[in-house]
Amino acid sequence: MLRKIFILLFLISKIAIAQEQLIMVGGGKRTPDILTKFIELSGNENGKILVIPWASGEQEVAASNIKNEVAAISKIAVEKAPFAPLTAETKAALLAQLKTAKGIFFCGGDQNRIMEVLKDGELFKTMHELYKNKVVFAGTSAGTAIMSEIMISGEGDFKVIDGSKVETKKGLGLMNEIIVDQHFIKRQRQNRLIGLIFKNPTLLGVGIDENTALYVEQNRYAEVLGESQVMIFGTTKQAKEMKFIMLEKGEKYDLKKRKKIK
Repeated sequence: MLRKIFILLFLISKIAIAQEQLIMVGGGKRTPDILTKFIELSGNENGKILVIPWASGEQEVAASNIKNEVAAISKIAVEKAPFAPLTAETKAALLAQLKTAKGIFFCGGDQNRIMEVLKDGELFKTMHELYKNKVVFAGTSAGTAIMSEIMISGEGDFKVIDGSKVETKKGLGLMNEIIVDQHFIKRQRQNRLIGLIFKNPTLLGVGIDENTALYVEQNRYAEVLGESQVMIFGTTKQAKEMKFIMLEKGEKYDLKKRKKIK
């Protein structure tokens, strides 16, 4: 009997350790419920957030904006990552910061700039290790685009539904079961995402609108935060038809079973 209890406790502890947590913001503003959730998952006043502004053409401004937004509602510690491009010295400083961060936030701008830095194998591996060890990751706009393994670069012909005409690159890939897009409804980006899902029929397309976020636990259980909607697209393996669902604030979705959670 005791042996069974120990095995059960061990399995529970393994599940608890493996609870990856991700907040993908579709751009626009970070509404209070989005920020509050991120701060809470980052440990509140006992935690620490690291802001990574590499995507922005004005890294100091981008990092300061997030830091000020967080400071307006919480006393949690917020640090700015060294600006890109990194040197050997600033890379070492970044690795030291990552060791104590409880939450990591990627700013918006150009997602290709982030992945240029993360070509560094040590940094790429470290990000994945942190994600698997209960450090919450978040990003907005470009900082959301990097979260899927197939990353939309921003280039291509979006007047047609043809995934071969949408440029993609390797993303950070914290989630490899989806392709994520941002500013989705506001900028009418359905064509490019639908085309990519027809091209990659085993994946789900996740389109997140501005002022909205999708919070995902264990790379599976998703909940909409913010003000607008999230659209999820899926097709058959034969890629002959497309189905989608629109999720409102507070609604939940099982990305593995591909259905709403009631």
